[in-house]
Amino acid sequence: MDVVVFARAMYKLLDERRETLAEQLVLGAATSFEQYRQLVGEIQGLDYGRESLKSLLEKSDDDVEDTLRS
Repeated sequence: MDVVVFARAMYKLLDERRETLAEQLVLGAATSFEQYRQLVGEIQGLDYGRESLKSLLEKSDDDVEDTLRS
């Protein structure tokens, strides 16, 4: 598998999971403060992963935004 194809697929998975969790937060899926913290923590981890992946790609690709979105 090409590195760019892998990066796109991974970025898409991280993005989809983040959107799912954010939607759950908006809809009030967290029934306790502990669940709320867990959801927010996972979103923060996903954001970190997405930014790290993007940062690594920027070292090898000038137009990383187009690479990840295409």
